Amino acid sequence: MRNPFVPESLDSWHILHRMFAFKRRAFDALPAGRRDEIAREALAFLEPLAADPDGDVSTAQMLGHKGDLMLTHYAKTFDALGEAQMGFDKLALADFLTPTTSYVSILELGLYEASARFHETLRERGLKPHSQDWNDAFDALLAEEAAHPRSAGRLWAKVPARRYVCFYPMNKKRGEAVNWYSLPYQERGRLMLEHGKIGRSFHGLVTQVISGSIGYDDWEWGVDLYADDPLVFKKLVYEMRFDEASALYAEFGEFYTGMQFSIAELPAFLRGERSPRLLSKVVPEPATA
Repeated sequence: MRNPFVPESLDSWHILHRMFAFKRRAFDALPAGRRDEIAREALAFLEPLAADPDGDVSTAQMLGHKGDLMLTHYAKTFDALGEAQMGFDKLALADFLTPTTSYVSILELGLYEASARFHETLRERGLKPHSQDWNDAFDALLAEEAAHPRSAGRLWAKVPARRYVCFYPMNKKRGEAVNWYSLPYQERGRLMLEHGKIGRSFHGLVTQVISGSIGYDDWEWGVDLYADDPLVFKKLVYEMRFDEASALYAEFGEFYTGMQFSIAELPAFLRGERSPRLLSKVVPEPATA
């Protein structure tokens, strides 16, 4: 059933964020040869995941007490995330990592404007709402939207190769004072359109990945921001706080920030060398709504 009050989305990568505290002193106490063995084993596991066209994995050094290492896994299937989690937990490195938190979600492109357009198009065709013909036609319109260049490139892109990362979960309020889900569809669509304009104003400075987590985790969405300058995170999030959709209806969870580094630089991170690097070429990508 296609509910005219519920915006559709295009969904792609299943995503798993995992944050760990690293027992650095215990690791440093190992003989050098054993440290090297553990690093090589981890590389042998992570590098194929990063190269797999049906998935990806990124590593980031986190700042602050919430964790030292963040792994971000992409997979085309939910089961593949489970396999990646189990495989990583079998590594010798896992003996020196304490999980601090995690987040499960699925990459989504919201379709507020397109959903309203789809319903209007099908009404104009004279199709009976929620009939088989209606549903088939709706699915066809969704497939066209997914194939459009503006969507296709974002749906299955790998983890953005930019140095700095910020992740946080969020909700839309549904309390006694205000309730996002009780607003008329047109009003929600207007607010999201205005909200998206702020992201687009940061074109080229930040890459934004929105993932849906309703039914998957404790919050409703996960937000990843990637940039070449961490100050961009402050400026973008602060400006969005003044947007009506955020000021009235947004709730935010904890923020996790740090520096991405290439899988090949994991041994440098484990050794505690200064600022492991992101070795892949950084190509600026546009901000998204």
